[in-house]
Amino acid sequence: MRRIARAPWELLKGAFGWLVLFELRNKVLLAPSAVRLRRVENAETRRLAAATTPPPAALVATVIATHRRPAELRAAVRSALDQTVRDQVVIVVDDGAGLPELPDDPRLFAVSLARNTGVAGVVRNVGIRLTRSRYVAFLDDDNLWEPDHLERALAVLEAPGGPDGVYTALRRVLPDGTERDVLSVPFDRRRSARESFLDTNAFVGRRDRTLRFSRLRRTPEVLPREDWELVHRYSRRHTVRHVPHATVRYLVNPGSFYTTWSG
Repeated sequence: MRRIARAPWELLKGAFGWLVLFELRNKVLLAPSAVRLRRVENAETRRLAAATTPPPAALVATVIATHRRPAELRAAVRSALDQTVRDQVVIVVDDGAGLPELPDDPRLFAVSLARNTGVAGVVRNVGIRLTRSRYVAFLDDDNLWEPDHLERALAVLEAPGGPDGVYTALRRVLPDGTERDVLSVPFDRRRSARESFLDTNAFVGRRDRTLRFSRLRRTPEVLPREDWELVHRYSRRHTVRHVPHATVRYLVNPGSFYTTWSG
């Protein structure tokens, strides 16, 4: 009897993919909070745009969302500023906790939200909306890039007939610094509906109105993550390609909503 009752669900999973179905459920159940958070995001973007000098123009903007990780944030910022691509701006957006002392670099632009939202998508969206760069990259405050991360991504994006977005491979490391694995999966939109192998720490995309994160309030139990949702939705109308070089050091941090990849 249980098998018969589950048959429709199994058919839907086979047709659309379980990640797509779970995200549809999330949008139905969590929609009220997303409406309120959109108003917060709009208000914060207007406030910061009026109160601060705009970030300098650059080919690519790196958005780093942060909250109460001063040492980790400084390391992440340094790995972004140390990229071989110099034509970039690094935009740090603090989720209402206050900014620590950061490097003195004209390419660094740091702001704080007026209060804590607890939603990474909202924090990142503010950063996206403050930039005018052609491309946008993303880095969490507890992860690091290899120096050639942007160089490898932009080489593909800027090539004749290049895609709109790319993601590199990730080297996943444990808190003691030892390597756990490398995630390197060629992009397949149908496969991505069933397997969680998309993470925005590795993603660089051409900026337009569709390059924005979900505003749903996702607790650790809510799947899929906003990283998956962004790339999967972006690929609906944009070409996305994988670059099979590990350029991200992704920390498997017990204190974070890290992804248990199935890819």
